[in-house]
Amino acid sequence: MTDTTPELIQERRGQILILRLNRPDARNALTGSLYRELGDTVLAADTDPDVRAIVITATGDRAFCSGMDLKAFATEGEGAFTSEGFARLATGKLSTPVIGAANGTAIGGGLELLLGSDIIIASSAAKFGFPEVKRGLFPGGGGTDIGTRIPMHVALELTLTGDLITADRGYQLGLINAVVDPDQVLEAAVGYAERVAANAPLGLAACKELVRLAVTDSTSAAQKLGQWQSTVFSSGDAKEGAAAFIEKRTPIWQGR
Repeated sequence: MTDTTPELIQERRGQILILRLNRPDARNALTGSLYRELGDTVLAADTDPDVRAIVITATGDRAFCSGMDLKAFATEGEGAFTSEGFARLATGKLSTPVIGAANGTAIGGGLELLLGSDIIIASSAAKFGFPEVKRGLFPGGGGTDIGTRIPMHVALELTLTGDLITADRGYQLGLINAVVDPDQVLEAAVGYAERVAANAPLGLAACKELVRLAVTDSTSAAQKLGQWQSTVFSSGDAKEGAAAFIEKRTPIWQGR
């Protein structure tokens, strides 16, 4: 009998799209089909003006994601794990803000996926790390960029020892924005998403790209700054923001 259980569950709450990895028995490891479906879904959402924020979480309380499903990789091959959307998500290149809701432990490729988020909310029971060196590998899906999110010497500790850290330590390091009780992870993440989604789309896209570039490529950030200033400051949303402030009302954003 073919298993018809969806690997990815979608839920809309107003302008927020919630995506839930749904393979709890496999610690929400990524098959090729889940990898591509997640990538296709976020790519479509990134061009949907009605989606102002994306929340990514998973089913269960044991794991957010344990990375690539090695059994699936062995049978499906490397080509099955190719997706423009997933690559944009994992490298933080979506225009739409992404909130990661780590309902459980995120290791290896699962942590790499989480690092694509702009804001991370974590269960107090979750742990994080890159155990690849313990298996003769290294975090080759972007994990070595973790030094852009935490101090370099800690990034080296994580990648060289392969040891896991707690959510509380992740919070102390600035890797995680908030640590909450396990049953509050999704609602806390949605709360952040609602606060983000209430703001002007063009301004959000500008902030997301420029803040990330300032850390990774300051030359490109300086070049992009002028482009974004021209686009955002002359936009209808900029005029709407000023008018709403003067008229003491909630602005109505058009994303242009």
